[in-house]
Amino acid sequence: MTPRTLARRSLQTRLALAYAAGIYAAGVFVLVLVAVPLAVIDAAVPKGRPSSSASIDTGPGFGLPQLLTGSAVALVLLLPVALALGWLVAGRFLRPLRAITATARSISAGNLHRRLDLGAPADELTELGHTLDDLFARLQAAFDAQRHFVANASHELRTPLTGLRTLLEVALADPDADTGSLRTACQEALALGDHQERLVQALLTLATSERGVTHRDTLDLARVVAGVLASQRDQATRKGIDLADHLLPAVTTGDPRLIESLVTNLIDNAVRHNHADGHVNVTTQTSGTQVTLTVTNSGPVIPADQIQRLFHPFQKLAPDRNGYGLGLAIVNAVTQAHHATLTTSTPPEGGLSITVRFAHASQPNHP
Repeated sequence: MTPRTLARRSLQTRLALAYAAGIYAAGVFVLVLVAVPLAVIDAAVPKGRPSSSASIDTGPGFGLPQLLTGSAVALVLLLPVALALGWLVAGRFLRPLRAITATARSISAGNLHRRLDLGAPADELTELGHTLDDLFARLQAAFDAQRHFVANASHELRTPLTGLRTLLEVALADPDADTGSLRTACQEALALGDHQERLVQALLTLATSERGVTHRDTLDLARVVAGVLASQRDQATRKGIDLADHLLPAVTTGDPRLIESLVTNLIDNAVRHNHADGHVNVTTQTSGTQVTLTVTNSGPVIPADQIQRLFHPFQKLAPDRNGYGLGLAIVNAVTQAHHATLTTSTPPEGGLSITVRFAHASQPNHP
């Protein structure tokens, strides 16, 4: 017999005793309610003198001693009856809990698709079942997303490793390889290594963001954006993209490294997925109790029903789009870690506009 079974039966025993005590107490109360008035009446009648109510002889009668004796026998018989009724009632009330426990144990064993599906009656146990069903649904979605992420991450990491291995095998298998060809192979291998290093760094940033914020510092978004823009202008200039900014003070609190990663990925995404001779506009400002960061860029038309895909890891709207599909996933993770809000819009002429709203530094940060 397992400890869980003992605990369950112990709970039924405790409930049965509680119900039996209630039933027994009710029986005692009823008997006392009947016996006490009769005892008072009997005490008020003078000895040796019949009462007016007993002037008519209807038989042997039922006196107070017999009543007390019958009450004592009834109380003795009531005890096992109360225990039996308490046990049955406790078992009936615990039956839904046993069903919930058995189904939850099955779900925890790997059957995440199962649900409790408790029907009528609509009571506290049914409400608990619905809450657990919602929890199981979220757990299933989280596990599915994790499996999907691991599969995609494995594929993305395996691709540069396979390319590197093939490159080195071809270079070593060439009997006529000279210094120039070997140098070229080494340069290509370094490029593949850089690609893999950037991918690993992006994965680490995403994982760090999803863990949440461990410490907060006061920072100005305008200063963070200015530093990121300085490092991105060369890339924008090579692609012929106009990089404009309108930076007003926007003081908030958060993890400076994660917020810098958010800004970097937003601007990098806006420059990377843009038209030649396109534009990127970056603004920061304070509005009431919030500070906002908005990045708007030109580019291809994005269907409205595909916007949410952009914030999932390894999602690309077109196979030929460069990058890892992690930039906006990192932005989304950092936003959630700081309990900020993220809104997107797609201009009819194409491109994307993303706004992130943080709490002002004077406001508390609540989950």
